[in-house]
Amino acid sequence: MLVRAGLCDDDLRHPRKGSGSALFCNDRERAYRLSEVRQSPEFRRRRLQPEPICCTLGLRRLPVSHQLSKSMRSLTLPFILCAWPAALVAQNAKAELVAAIDARKAQYAIISDEIWSLAELGYQEHKSSARLQAELKSAGFTVESGVAAMPTAFVATYGSGKPVIAVLAEFDALPGLSQGAVPIRQPVVEHGAGHACGHHLFGTASAAAAIAVKGWMAKSGQRGTLRVYGTPAEEGGGGKIYMVRAGLFDDVDAVLDWHPESRNDAGPGSSLANISGKFRFRGKAAHAAIAPWTGRSALDAVEAMSHMVNMMREHVPEGTRIHHIITSGGGAPNVVPDFAEAYFYARHPDSREVFDLWARLELAAKGAAMGTETELEVEVVNGVYALLPNETLARMVHANLLAVGGVHYTAEERRFAEKIAATLDGPKIDLAEAVQVRPYGRSDAAGSTDVGDVSWVVPNAGLGTATWVPGTSAHSWQAVAAGGMSIGHKGMIVAAKTLAMSIYDLFTTPELLTDARAEFVKARGAGFTYRPLIGDRQPPLDYRVNPR
Repeated sequence: MLVRAGLCDDDLRHPRKGSGSALFCNDRERAYRLSEVRQSPEFRRRRLQPEPICCTLGLRRLPVSHQLSKSMRSLTLPFILCAWPAALVAQNAKAELVAAIDARKAQYAIISDEIWSLAELGYQEHKSSARLQAELKSAGFTVESGVAAMPTAFVATYGSGKPVIAVLAEFDALPGLSQGAVPIRQPVVEHGAGHACGHHLFGTASAAAAIAVKGWMAKSGQRGTLRVYGTPAEEGGGGKIYMVRAGLFDDVDAVLDWHPESRNDAGPGSSLANISGKFRFRGKAAHAAIAPWTGRSALDAVEAMSHMVNMMREHVPEGTRIHHIITSGGGAPNVVPDFAEAYFYARHPDSREVFDLWARLELAAKGAAMGTETELEVEVVNGVYALLPNETLARMVHANLLAVGGVHYTAEERRFAEKIAATLDGPKIDLAEAVQVRPYGRSDAAGSTDVGDVSWVVPNAGLGTATWVPGTSAHSWQAVAAGGMSIGHKGMIVAAKTLAMSIYDLFTTPELLTDARAEFVKARGAGFTYRPLIGDRQPPLDYRVNPR
């Protein structure tokens, strides 16, 4: 007997034709017995705790007695028999999705490597975005580019009608983290950009999953709409915020995403809300030796603000993170700088606290301007919500990640990983972590993401896979190195398979969407209205360009 935990509820309500009356009770008896089954504590427990499934395809071969108690067996055996055909359909469909991704994994490695080599910064990812768009177009998607006033943003669509299932794709790099695919620090371009957050893998895996699901939809005649959202400038530019504000997610029923990590994990979790912006001071230039008294230093204003913010750190709520860089501080020591700029981030789990923190940063900036007799200009560049987790979707994604499994190293990859591990600070992490899937459980992130804004308008879940050597931190050269070779490719394929199988579940299990929506509405609270933290500003297309 083939049994899948949690399968019988939806499939018993929708028996397949041609199965024979001997296997099916009549509608009234089916409804009555299903009601009893669903009220059983054991049934509820098993639905809330989906179990690992066999051969990466969604099924286990076990005697029914190993799954259900005696009382449950007498009640549910006819219904499990009814569910058998549906289980085989799911098994075959997921097998086809996995096979489709495996058949093109070499091509996806090439695409991710191309984007890794391009290493384009936020809102400048013209070639990276075009590469993903071309791949989706060739697979039969209709692609609309330049959406929400962002040249590198796009929406790729296949199908029509409900449900509408979406997957997010990112592709921007980070400044100053250029690195070769080698286990020693070796920049490709000195001070150049690098994919230290793995978004080259992110975008490629999402496209790969969508292409596989599109193939299944075309073959099976599955109704509904599948979308890929190409979202630029996640690293501080907030591309998704503008797509949300433009209403591009208004008709979406569920959206999935993933992120490169050093472990495999699909547990739900939140993140930090964040407001970031640039503080520009303008003073008066003068010769720093001959007539310094005639000048007013904009750099003094930046330094004064930084000093006040550092003193403020003792008096901020627990969980606060504040960090900054000086993006411009003058051109020559013998000239009193007439322009200087600092770029600040303020983070906290609660967006209301972030608003208060940002107001205090602005007060410090105003005080610095007054004290140095300079003029102040403030530009809010980005503002993101904390992630709103959805356990209904997270459990489904976790079950599929368990089915797919983690990343297995070859001997060569293990030698590479050992060399990377030797360069990492902190406690040593067993390399076996790469092949393991973490137990289901909540895990909040210390970073921020514009996926947070999406999660407050559409039920959302994501996962992370071991594209980096266990113990590797994001935004490090070690992450760039692993992401540019086969370890990164393998983690990317794990993500693509998990996403594809999860999208399949969303298309074929209406109850998942119903339950996810109910949880989502409850978590947001009565009367919630989404208001972007960035206000009505336009996308900061030049935020990665330092001032002259």
